[in-house]
Amino acid sequence: MVAERWQGDDAEAAVLEQGGVAWARLQERIAQRFGRIEVRSRVRRFLAGLLGRVERKNGGQRAEAIGAAGPQGVQRLLLEARWDAEAVRDDLRAEVVEHLGDEEGVLLIAETGFAKKGSRSCGVAGQYSGAAGRCENAQVGVFLASATARGTAFLDRALSLPRLWTSKRARCAHAGVPATVRFASKMNLALQLLARAGTAQVPARWVVADCLYGRVHQFRAWLAQQGRASVVGVIPAQRVTYAGRGQRAQAVATSLPPTDGMRRSSGSGSQGERVHDGACVPLTEDAPPGMGRSLLVRRARTDPDERADVRAYAPCTTSPAQRVRVAGARWAVEEACAQAKGEVGLDHDEVRQWTAWYRHMTLCLLAHAFLVVVTAAAQEAQAQARAKGDPVRLRPAC
Repeated sequence: MVAERWQGDDAEAAVLEQGGVAWARLQERIAQRFGRIEVRSRVRRFLAGLLGRVERKNGGQRAEAIGAAGPQGVQRLLLEARWDAEAVRDDLRAEVVEHLGDEEGVLLIAETGFAKKGSRSCGVAGQYSGAAGRCENAQVGVFLASATARGTAFLDRALSLPRLWTSKRARCAHAGVPATVRFASKMNLALQLLARAGTAQVPARWVVADCLYGRVHQFRAWLAQQGRASVVGVIPAQRVTYAGRGQRAQAVATSLPPTDGMRRSSGSGSQGERVHDGACVPLTEDAPPGMGRSLLVRRARTDPDERADVRAYAPCTTSPAQRVRVAGARWAVEEACAQAKGEVGLDHDEVRQWTAWYRHMTLCLLAHAFLVVVTAAAQEAQAQARAKGDPVRLRPAC
């Protein structure tokens, strides 16, 4: 076997120049997960390739970017090398918590699709993909992220297997799906991710999810049992208890005058502050002492008929403005998904096996977390320099 040629490339040079301490710390954190020095070296190069300026970060282009003779080494890393993606996932979570964690943080549930051709990629099927906004041939992953004042990075991931797959064990076996894996809804996958974060004592006060999860009573009840404050989406036909009477959420929202309530910012977006009109309507639903449920009606300022309603479960002392701002954190995970795809090739995998999917996703999320951590540190250093009147300008980390 011809040994891979390794040459220092522009990707790692930039990483070492702008985040050398963080890069070395990250490599030290994950080194124990890879028994052989060859595998540790390949992982280091793989991550550097993800961080490099390569248009498409598939096996071939990534191998070329890191100076490898061909894509075989990348393929071996994802398919054959001996290492545990779940253990590295634990390191990813520890990295995020150590450098971005905050007791006032928000845990964000999101799913995203990965368009595929053919039918052999693990979990691929004709299904709705939020990334495309339509049904298409795709894999769908459920992700958990942490959003704090310092940044948003991912903690965990799960591949959704449709019944079309789990009902055909031979097909699952061919794709390397463990025999113990059975069908789980996206809601149940989300609960598994949240349960792991809870076991690991990830600091966070809130959980935010869209209506796919918020419409399910089991999901909301589980969060309440865990003592988690939450803001989750509702569908128009979903029933809520308002003024002592069960009503559809849409009926409650439309019964309010267009000028009722408040104008609040739900956080900064790519085009500045995202300001909505709306109201915070107390719901007369059972809740533990000191806790309350409410319906947040959010109207677009340019079109009152365009709404994005959510329901909140939080301490009674929580202000409407804070509930609105937490609801706006949903935007952060959408941006993080787009960044992970655009910056580190989250959707550039060319793998078909169960194990390879988890390995690829884990390493991509690790690379994305590195960028977020280094960027946060650079921004804080820049703010300190400005406060001191220091004219030195810091270059961004990504």
